[in-house]
Amino acid sequence: MIFVTLGTQDKKFKRLLDAVEKLDIDEKIVAQIGSTDFKSEKMELHKFMSKDEFDNYMKEARIIITHAGVGTIIEGLKLHKKMIVSARKKEYKEHVSNHQEQILRLFSEDGYILALDNFDDLEKLINKNFTPKEFKSNNENFNNNLKKEIKNLIKI
Repeated sequence: MIFVTLGTQDKKFKRLLDAVEKLDIDEKIVAQIGSTDFKSEKMELHKFMSKDEFDNYMKEARIIITHAGVGTIIEGLKLHKKMIVSARKKEYKEHVSNHQEQILRLFSEDGYILALDNFDDLEKLINKNFTPKEFKSNNENFNNNLKKEIKNLIKI
């Protein structure tokens, strides 16, 4: 099963759904589409779903196709899922800025995800043999550095 998730923002991401709809594959596709208006012949569509439903689809999925939201990417990586990720873009009114492009680059360059820049490449990426790099959180290191900085500020 392929799970497509666009998040719950008020911005639409029809370009990604159009690419999924064009796929020539024989596999169940479930999509959480948020505020994006879309009709499909191939996908089981859900505007929104409960956290439990969402978590179950993430766990069951063979592949996750998603926008470049950090939360969704990290959730998928914790589950060791192959993720195909595309950035929402300001010029298409899919977001207020192009910050998702930066997120996409960082995670793909480090070997965590497959970046979907050209929607015509989606099927090729689905068929690509890819194992994501093991995800390690940087929270502990970040928190330790933050504590040091706070201590230095208090001394001033």
